[in-house]
Amino acid sequence: MIAASAWVCLLAPLTAVLAIALGGNRLPRRTAGYLATGSTVISFAAAVTALIATLGKSASQRQTVSTAFGLIETHAFKINLNLLVDPLALVMMLVVSGVGSLIIAYSIGYMKGENEERRYFAYIAFFAFSMLLLVEAANFFVLLVGWGLVGLSSYLLIGFWQERPSAIAAAKKAFIINAVGDAAMALALFLLIQHAHTLDFAGVFGQAVVLGENTWLINLVAAGLLVGAIAKSAQIPLHTWLPDAMEGPTPVSALIHAATMVTAGVYLIVRAHPLFEQAPHVQQTAAGLGAATLLAAGAIALVQTDIKRVIAYSTMSQIGYMFLAAGIGAYSAAMFHLVTHAFFKALLFLAAGVVIHALGGEQDMRKMGGLRRRMPRTFIAMLIGTGALVGLPPLAGFFSKDAILATAVSNGVYGKVLFAAAIAGVLLTALYSFRLLFLVFSGEESELVKKSLPKRKRAEGPRWMTAPVAVLTLLAIGGGWMQVAGLWHPFSSFLEEVAPSFAAEPSASREWLLSAVSLVVALGGLWIAWAIYSARTQRAPRAPRALVEKLYFDRVYDLVFYRPAVAVAHRLGSWFERPVIERSGEEIGFGALMGGRFAAAIQSGLARTYVLLVAAGVSVIVLLFLVLR
Repeated sequence: MIAASAWVCLLAPLTAVLAIALGGNRLPRRTAGYLATGSTVISFAAAVTALIATLGKSASQRQTVSTAFGLIETHAFKINLNLLVDPLALVMMLVVSGVGSLIIAYSIGYMKGENEERRYFAYIAFFAFSMLLLVEAANFFVLLVGWGLVGLSSYLLIGFWQERPSAIAAAKKAFIINAVGDAAMALALFLLIQHAHTLDFAGVFGQAVVLGENTWLINLVAAGLLVGAIAKSAQIPLHTWLPDAMEGPTPVSALIHAATMVTAGVYLIVRAHPLFEQAPHVQQTAAGLGAATLLAAGAIALVQTDIKRVIAYSTMSQIGYMFLAAGIGAYSAAMFHLVTHAFFKALLFLAAGVVIHALGGEQDMRKMGGLRRRMPRTFIAMLIGTGALVGLPPLAGFFSKDAILATAVSNGVYGKVLFAAAIAGVLLTALYSFRLLFLVFSGEESELVKKSLPKRKRAEGPRWMTAPVAVLTLLAIGGGWMQVAGLWHPFSSFLEEVAPSFAAEPSASREWLLSAVSLVVALGGLWIAWAIYSARTQRAPRAPRALVEKLYFDRVYDLVFYRPAVAVAHRLGSWFERPVIERSGEEIGFGALMGGRFAAAIQSGLARTYVLLVAAGVSVIVLLFLVLR
C-alpha cells in the first residue's frame, strides 16, 4: 500500500505532463489546467494514504523502500531507482502536493486568457514531478536527478514569458547559480562513491562514523552538500537569483519560493544529518550563514518597492531561520517551520497575486494604497499571512519560529549569538511586513486604484483564485497547532524517528518566556511601521545606498565573474574563433574547390599524361623507400 501510494504520488504529475504535451493545441487551454491540478490532487491523496498506512505501523517499521529497476551496475557498485517513504519524506510529499495543488488551482484563474496556458501547466506539473522525485529518493543519485530537474523546470517557469528580456535573464541567472550548487553536490557524491562504494541513504549513513574518521573526507562531502543546499535555498552568498526570479508569473513565485524549491536545501541538510553531524564545523557554518541571510534579506526587504520582491526577500530570511535550526541540530524545529512557512508564504504570494491581477499587472507598492475597502477579503488574508510571518499568536508562525529561537538560546555561546541575530530578524520581519501591508492597503485610494477598480467591478478575482487563498488562510491560522510547547508534540515525535535532534531542548517555561520576548519585539516593529507608513503622513527615512544596491552582491559578481568572462570570450572570439574556426571553414571550402579544379584539369583523356603521372608516383614512392629505410 505504501509503496504503491508513493509511485502514484510521483507519477501522477508526470502523466499530466505527457497528456498535455501529446494533446498539443487540440487540448483546450482550460483542460490543461484541470489536468495539472487534478494530478497534484491525486498526488496529495496518495501522500495522505501513505501517511495513514505509515501511522498504522510501529515506530521501527515506518520506513518503506520500493525498488523499480537498476540504473547503473558494475562489479563493485550499483544504483537502483528506489523510492523511500518515511516520516521525513511524507512531510515533504504532503507539503509539495498539498500546497502545490492549491497554487496550481489558483493558476487556472490567474493565467486565464494567456496564450501559452498549455505550456505553463505542462511546466508546472513537471516541476511538481521533479520535486516529488527529489523528496522520495532513497539514494543520493536519484536525489541529484530530481535536484537537477527541479532546476530545469524552475528555469522554464521563471522564463515563461519569453518575450521579456528581464525574464530570460532571470531564468539564466537562476539556472547558472543553481548549477554551481549541483556541481558541488556531484563532487561530494563522487567522494562517497570512492570511499563508501554506495549512494543509498542506508548504506552511506550506516558508514557515517567510519567516514567521519577521515576528517578531510567528511568535511569535503558535507561542504559539497552544503553548497548545493545554499544555492537551491538562496542563502548567502548564492542568493542573488531568487529576487530576480520574481519575473515569472506570481503562482510560480508562490510554488518555487514558498512551499517547494527553496526548501529543498533544508530538506537535504536534515536528510543527510548523519554526515553533517560528523562535520560539526560545516554544520555550524550552515547555521551562521542562515543567521547572516535572515538579517541581510530582512534589511534589504525594507527598501524594496516591488511587492513580490519584498515577499521574495522574506522567503530568503525565513529559510535562514530553517538553516539556523538545522545547523544546530534542531531538525524537527527546522521542518516544522518549513511546513508553516509553506502555508503563510504561499498565502502572501497568492494574495499579492490577487492585488497584482486586479491592478493590471502593477507591482510597485508606491502606486498602491487604500485597497482595504476595495478588497476586504484579500486584506484579511494578507493581514493573517503577515501576522503568521511575524510570529503573532495564535497564528502558525508563532509556534514554529519561536521554537527555533528557544532552541538556539539553549545551545551554548554560539547558540546565544544566533539567538540575538534571530531576534533582530524578528524586528526586521515586522518592519518590512507591515510596511508592505500599510503601503498597499491603508491610506487614501491611489490614482492607480481608482483607475483600475471601478466601483462596480469585482476586485478580488474569480473563485479559482479566491478559494485557494481562503484555504491557505485557514492553514496559516491553524497550522501551528500541530505542536505546542510543553503541551503536546506529535510533529517532532513523528520526525524524531528519522532525524533525532542533538540540539539542547529548552524547557517549556523558557520557550514561553522567549516567545513573549519575541512577541514584544514583533509588536515594536509593528508600531514603528505603523508610525511611518500607515497614514503616509510622515516622510519615510531615506534608504541607505548599500541596501538599495542589495549589499552590492550583484555588483561584486558582475565585476569578479561576469565582466572577466565576457572579456575573455571577446578576446578568444577575435583572436581564435573568427580567424581560426570561422575562417578555416572558408579556407577548407576554397581548398576543396581548387583541388576539384586541379583534378578536373588533369583528366585530359591523353594516355601519355596518365603514364607520366604514374611514373611520377612510382618515382616518389621509390625515393621515399630509399630515404626512409
